[in-house]
Amino acid sequence: MEPGFEFDLAVVGSGGAAMAAAITARQAGRTVLVIERGTIGGTCVNIGCVPSKALLAAAGTRQAALTNPFPGAPTLARDVDLGALVRQKDQLITQLRGTKYADVADAHGFEVRRGEASFLDPDTLVIDGDPVAAGSVVLATGAEPARPKDVAGLGEVEHLTSTTAMELTELPESMIVIGGGYVGIEQAQLFAHLGTRVTIIGRITPAAEPEMVAILRQALAQDGITVVEEHATSVDRQHAQVRVRTASGRNLCAEHLLVATGRRASTARLNLPAAGITTDPDGFILVDKHQRTTNRRVFAAGDATTAPQYVYVAAATGKSAATNALQSDPQAPAEVVDYTGLPAVIFSRPQLATAGLTEAAARAAGHRCQTRVMSFEDLPRALVDQDTRGAIKMVAETETGRILGLSAIGDHAGEIMLAATYAITAGMTTRQIADTWAPYLTTSEALRLVAGTFHTELPTSCCA
Repeated sequence: MEPGFEFDLAVVGSGGAAMAAAITARQAGRTVLVIERGTIGGTCVNIGCVPSKALLAAAGTRQAALTNPFPGAPTLARDVDLGALVRQKDQLITQLRGTKYADVADAHGFEVRRGEASFLDPDTLVIDGDPVAAGSVVLATGAEPARPKDVAGLGEVEHLTSTTAMELTELPESMIVIGGGYVGIEQAQLFAHLGTRVTIIGRITPAAEPEMVAILRQALAQDGITVVEEHATSVDRQHAQVRVRTASGRNLCAEHLLVATGRRASTARLNLPAAGITTDPDGFILVDKHQRTTNRRVFAAGDATTAPQYVYVAAATGKSAATNALQSDPQAPAEVVDYTGLPAVIFSRPQLATAGLTEAAARAAGHRCQTRVMSFEDLPRALVDQDTRGAIKMVAETETGRILGLSAIGDHAGEIMLAATYAITAGMTTRQIADTWAPYLTTSEALRLVAGTFHTELPTSCCA
């Protein structure tokens, strides 16, 4: 420990990035204080990944019963008790908050102190006004739902966010979702599969491969979801309903409005200007490749920065931030997060998943590339399941055959991405993947099958 400091590292926040930073510091034998103003665990376990996927699993079970493709094995889907589902979700959150956060803090031996952290000046961090003597600081305060500034009247109309939507105990009859990104898609399908009439306003996953988006649009239509790929311009209340006006002049009404147009950093209470820490206009902390802010003693990680907003990215940046914050040897190499092959999954039904670069991103980065797309109509697993709504697309470097990216939509598409990430980070080629073992009648077999299409246009037998 540095002379004059009670703690080697103070970590503000207690989510994925914060816990990774604290664990990394303790594994290095350093003293750590974690500061949390609210509930331990951050976004993912409390209001993000865990609750949304728990409710999506429940909604997907009901939808699977309603759309059962096997008439010889009849199923039944009754009316939904949303209150019971929310209580079950809350029980899971409480369990994981204990086992994955509070118990982990105890096991690793770092203190979690409740209170509001902020800066008085570049060298002074306080908790509720009391100074904290720490050698370095990692800011990992996360992000929260943002309200778009260009939708007139939104500030005067009560609306849901992804957080408050998952607290409803009565199922809405109708809902408009503004936003066609991953949060908007997941929330729209969640309520539609439970029985709500849903309309989405906004472009559907604009960064995804167009071949995958086309299939997702079709799936949303099959679910009875109306998709209006326009910009919402104004919102007002008409008696018991919310009215949304679009750029073309179209008026849409529903019982509830859910806004899912992005997130802003939860940094407003930190008094970052006093510490000389620079942010972007949305409050996200600007860091260098070593997670260092414009204050040499302060590092930042996770959703409070401009890093991709995934819990595994938060963990990686938290680890890097702590490692670099505690580095006493200026000649030692600093840790850098490598985003090669980064995977992502939209937990829609069917799932839309990616790893590495899309075709557009690869070309924008200067790669000469070629692509192949294979429909799940050619995937034995999909044929057995009687659900061929899906496809897989591989992007490969023209000269070498090295795989640059993979996208897939379909049942269990997300499960393919671990193998895809391994292949991309290892620099594997389409030939190597085509010649690698793949278990038959699995969704992941699609990876080998689409790689094979780079080398022959002739159809293959089931396992050939």
